Amino acid sequence: MNRLLTFLLLALAGSAFAQPIRFAFVTDTHVGAPETAAEDLQRTVNDINAQPAIDFVVVTGDITDFGTEQELTTAKRILDGLTKKWYVFPGNHDTKWSENGCNSFRKIFGSEHFSFDFGKYRFIGCGSGPNMRMSPGLVAREDVLWLRSEVEKLKGSDRPVIFMNHYPLDEGLANWYLLIDTIKKTNVQATLCGHGHANQAMDAEGIPATMGRSNLRAKDTVGGYNLVTIQHDTLSFAVRTPTVGSVEGQTAAPWRTILLKNHHFNQESKPYPRPSYAVNETYKNVRSVWEKQDSSDIGAGILADNKLCFYPNTNGQIVALSVSDGSVNWRFSTGGKVYSTPALQKNRLVVASTDGTIYCLDKRNGKLNWKVETGKPIVASPLINGNVVYIGSSEGKFRALSLNDGATQWTFGAVTGFVESVPIADKKNVYFGSWGSTLYALDKKTGQPAWTWTNGKSRNFSPAAGTPVLTNGRIFIQTPDRTVTALNAATGQEIWKTNQHKGFEASGLSEDGSLLYVKCMTDTLWALSTRSDSPKPEWFVNCNYGSEISPSPILEHNGVVFVPTDDGVLYAIDRQSRRVSWAHKLSNAMVNRVWSLGKRDVLITTMDGKLARLRFTSN
Repeated sequence: MNRLLTFLLLALAGSAFAQPIRFAFVTDTHVGAPETAAEDLQRTVNDINAQPAIDFVVVTGDITDFGTEQELTTAKRILDGLTKKWYVFPGNHDTKWSENGCNSFRKIFGSEHFSFDFGKYRFIGCGSGPNMRMSPGLVAREDVLWLRSEVEKLKGSDRPVIFMNHYPLDEGLANWYLLIDTIKKTNVQATLCGHGHANQAMDAEGIPATMGRSNLRAKDTVGGYNLVTIQHDTLSFAVRTPTVGSVEGQTAAPWRTILLKNHHFNQESKPYPRPSYAVNETYKNVRSVWEKQDSSDIGAGILADNKLCFYPNTNGQIVALSVSDGSVNWRFSTGGKVYSTPALQKNRLVVASTDGTIYCLDKRNGKLNWKVETGKPIVASPLINGNVVYIGSSEGKFRALSLNDGATQWTFGAVTGFVESVPIADKKNVYFGSWGSTLYALDKKTGQPAWTWTNGKSRNFSPAAGTPVLTNGRIFIQTPDRTVTALNAATGQEIWKTNQHKGFEASGLSEDGSLLYVKCMTDTLWALSTRSDSPKPEWFVNCNYGSEISPSPILEHNGVVFVPTDDGVLYAIDRQSRRVSWAHKLSNAMVNRVWSLGKRDVLITTMDGKLARLRFTSN
């Protein structure tokens, strides 16, 4: 009798163990565009609810198309209709064009990552940007540290792990190696991702990896998602077409099956490619005076006076460091992530936060002089011109404030889209672009429009992330449609335009104002005449930086032209000899707007939170 009871108990245990785990793998829903995206997601939600065998749902990024408050709210409302437990994290479309500075995703959805157990498995997932700045994919520094803490919780455990991210774990993600090296400390057995919009079997340095199809219908009449089943230590993927009206949904045969097993990566000896820092050995004429690693991302430029340098981070802080040794002098905390490059005049430091507030701080100690609350996130940067602060926001407004006390001088309330970049000004007007495909010229005294210009393209090609260049009565703007346009600063009339040099968003001005620098998307820096009545190249330098899409502007100081790139390398070109004088790699993430300290020193920060003071000599 005891043997029979034992047998029955073991049989029941074996039967329970064999119960499958089924979950819906939904990705790239892009609510907001196309027009049918919300309908596609609603169909998927209805279809999932009609299937009692589904245990939970994962949504792996690009929930929206533009990351707006409206799009995020719409997506959340639809997903809240799920009768199953669901988990979500952001993708690059939720963060790159985010008028709210990547704050609203966490506010609306509750988190930007997840970790949970189901059956014997631990499911871990985090999103990836880039956040606010065009560059290769990047998992935020905060999420890298979070992932390490989650892995630490599994120390000594053999629990199987399934990891998820929006990007594939390859070199398309700037810090892919940090994630792989971290999750390989666990019994990771598979990874899932979105981003590519198509089902694809992949490999992440020995980890079986799977990209899922977009939920969008694209050219089909109905969208779809993947049904994932785990049973008998196998993981299978099958495309599910949702029920539409009287047409019953269909689940196709599995298109991929993975054997789940312990790969013993902790014993791995096979080397895999990692970012190369060989360029630092090539150029011995540049070195770090000091280097630091912030605990969060840095998505804006750094600036300095003789003693202190100032930068913002996505932990919501403004940080002041000693220029001499990089030690922290003070920190000021805001209520939101900061993507605004500060502006400095005498002892007043002005910066904006995605908590919707413009702050004026005492540069010496970080104490608050004044603040202006706008009620909407701000990802734009201020310009101090005379005794006035000019800055745009995400609420369709552009403001002129008194530097002394923050009092409003005027407000222009008819901006289409939100403002991201740094304004520029001359004696008469202030100029800035928006994500509404428009460049504005406003009268500095009244805020009344002098003129507006549009390239007539969709919002993704707006004159928004690149900083306009002003010289010789002309405005030059590099837009993401690979076009440089020269405008009459007084009238807004086009003087010339060219797409010959294939820049994306980054440009800059020579110290003497005679040259417009255009950073091409492949290898080359072009110098164009700012005085010619047609697009006239003066010279170019092949830097061999490869593919390049970051918006960080080019800076010339003391005859050295600094060219930031999206893979953590800063190039220095000697203007006189027209050749690369040196190059230095600080990380594998985008270099932000740099700051020259003098004839042989430059301050540099990168999107993944690294900072350095570089010292160089001519080569």
